[in-house]
Amino acid sequence: MKKLLTAMSLVLGLGLATAQQTVPATSTNTQPTTKAVKTSESKTAKPAAKMKKDGTPDKRYKDNKKLKKDGTPDKRYKENK
Repeated sequence: MKKLLTAMSLVLGLGLATAQQTVPATSTNTQPTTKAVKTSESKTAKPAAKMKKDGTPDKRYKDNKKLKKDGTPDKRYKENK
């Protein structure tokens, strides 16, 4: 019985010890990626909803009536499902 408990604790200990090890990440891409051309997409695109200074949607506008505080559509309303 003592040998069985020793063997089980050894297996359990080795199992937990190997579960905690992490494999170092190796990079397969050796060239750094840089973006040389900037797009003017951010200058021409309008925000989806009018926001307050603190980043929450302004509820005075019709488009923002059914948005949550983080700006995502509220799923309680039929048109957002």
